[in-house]
Amino acid sequence: MNRLSLSRFAWISIAAALLTMGLKYVAYLLTDSVGLLSDALESGVNLVGALMALAMLTIAARPADEDHAYGHSKAEYFSSGVEGTLILIAAISIGVAAIGRLIDPKPLERIGLGLAVSVVAALVNLAVGLILLRAAKRYHSITLKANAYHLMTDVWTSAGVLFGVAAVGLTDLESIDPIVALIVAGNISWSGVRIVRDSVSGLMDKALPAHEHNAICKALALHKQAGVEYHALLTRQSGAHRFVSLHVLVPGEWTVQHGHQLLERIEADIRCALPNVTVFTHLESLDDPLSWDDIGMEQIKNSSRLDSDLPKYPRQQL
Repeated sequence: MNRLSLSRFAWISIAAALLTMGLKYVAYLLTDSVGLLSDALESGVNLVGALMALAMLTIAARPADEDHAYGHSKAEYFSSGVEGTLILIAAISIGVAAIGRLIDPKPLERIGLGLAVSVVAALVNLAVGLILLRAAKRYHSITLKANAYHLMTDVWTSAGVLFGVAAVGLTDLESIDPIVALIVAGNISWSGVRIVRDSVSGLMDKALPAHEHNAICKALALHKQAGVEYHALLTRQSGAHRFVSLHVLVPGEWTVQHGHQLLERIEADIRCALPNVTVFTHLESLDDPLSWDDIGMEQIKNSSRLDSDLPKYPRQQL
């Protein structure tokens, strides 16, 4: 699938954010509830996040070029990182507003009508969040995943706020509303931290998760049974794309053609095991002791040691 077509999901998120932000702000004006105001503020963050997602999905869809040989897919991590940061900023704003309302409580008005408007907004977020979550899983997009989780968090946030406003209407305890808003701020903060953490992990080239690593090892197991060894298995993910590299060790008497055919089969098996993966293989001889020196891929240490083992030639005078 053309990655650029994923932008249509960002447009859906933008439309949902505009609609729910308007609905929640109307609910706030009707009730004067700081909880509903916090909910409206988070929808504003949803809008900014959706706009950022649209921009980054457009950039990530660009093909590789001379300056970006591995493509632009890491742009998606910037989108999710910015969205997570905005969530944290919204949480701080909500907390400040809630503390102010605790100090100076005010009665809520037209609670029933305000709740009805907010319920409609929550249902819109729920529907769009589920759509984005399915799309994120299908197309392996961290941007859509972050946006979906944010919307689903918004649904739970709305549920908490609705509970707080309803509780005020039933008990006349005005302090319940800002207390619920503080709880909402805490929940939003955790969501923001998790999204930022996932973004940083992607930018830092964190290895593929355990179940994907196991899938690679399973694909290699049949070849290993045939007397072929491998090591220096390295993995990382860049947006929706995965990268796998490994060294394959074969008997020294094999021909280049025989080794090449094996590597083609191994790369094909890994591509069958994982979607959107680029595989780099390096052929080595089982009979050469140097083939085992990089088994741990301690690159700095090994390169220094191997350099010392190489024959020294006098530098030519120019």
